Amino acid sequence: MTQRKKAPFRADHVGSLLRPRRLRDAREAFERNALSAADLSRVEDEAIREAVRIQEDVGLLAVTDGEFRRREWHMDFLKQFANVRAVPSQIRMRFHTHEGDTEVMPPSLRVEGKLGRPHGIFVDHFRFLKSTTRIVAKQTIPSPTIMHFRGGRAAVDRTAYPEMATFFADLARVYSEEIVDLAAAGCRYLQIDDTNFAYLCDPALRSEVQANIGEDPDTLPLTYVKLLNDAIAARPADMAVCMHICRGNNQSAWLAEGGYEPVAELLFNEAKIDGFFLEYDTPRAGDFSPLRFVPKGKVVVLGLVTTKLAALESKDELKRRIDEASRFLPLEQLCLSPQCGFSSTIEGNKVTVEDEIAKLRLVVEVAREVWGSP
Repeated sequence: MTQRKKAPFRADHVGSLLRPRRLRDAREAFERNALSAADLSRVEDEAIREAVRIQEDVGLLAVTDGEFRRREWHMDFLKQFANVRAVPSQIRMRFHTHEGDTEVMPPSLRVEGKLGRPHGIFVDHFRFLKSTTRIVAKQTIPSPTIMHFRGGRAAVDRTAYPEMATFFADLARVYSEEIVDLAAAGCRYLQIDDTNFAYLCDPALRSEVQANIGEDPDTLPLTYVKLLNDAIAARPADMAVCMHICRGNNQSAWLAEGGYEPVAELLFNEAKIDGFFLEYDTPRAGDFSPLRFVPKGKVVVLGLVTTKLAALESKDELKRRIDEASRFLPLEQLCLSPQCGFSSTIEGNKVTVEDEIAKLRLVVEVAREVWGSP
């Protein structure tokens, strides 16, 4: 089978990597006003260069900055838009772990005026990443749906946005501005990280959508697909845009459960996305049958290697599951990756850097054996 020349690649990964201790210490010092922004940036630069070398050494064809300049995968981006403020959540969420469940109230967002983008958000981050590698530099950003999902209508100022259609149009516009500038900086591989399509597959969370934010879980995916399409409409034709659909990833805990069936046909066919990173590391993600809705020309990256546990998967088991998925989607439309990032928050999952490297190397080796190349 021929090597994929365009992202996503046969062996890929979601993006975030475990932060080195010196980077975590530097960020904590910066937040205590004990370290300057310039000194923090120098530590980040050094850590990113090392992370890029790790990714290149294991044989990946695309690298990320590990999200090393963020405390969390989403808030560091979303709070940069004008008139957006982080607020305590009104929604209590039950995270699941292999040791038991825990309830948390993750931060939410409030839109207090007209949305704007006063400056590039991750554009300079991407420029630095691109300067560190000769292979493809991949930029990850949180999905625009997150600006709406945790608060709904109540979290959007009614004076600025008496009609929600205007809010969604402005949200797509500010995202488009960032994406256009990323493209101008040379980005040709963009990944949008989204939790809300997975949440809309979980029966318990679907029932909370109506109760907590006053939305219909059956129609909200339509709104979100339009938002995504509008946000990426101005991307250049040679930019690959993928989406990672996540069930929650916080220190090896997860939130949502349930297969992709409730959103699969709409999302795979109507979202103008080139590839979908789908979590399939455990039965909580359901079976592969929703892949039957993926049209020709789109790719699914099977997240079969867990980032939540240290145990290394067997090659035979991974190959068996790839074969099972190929009954619903041709092998040439499939790729392989870990199920999520290794460190969606600064704390990281309960694995070591050695575990992380072994899992990335495993993905590359299995991809070579199944498809003939990473």
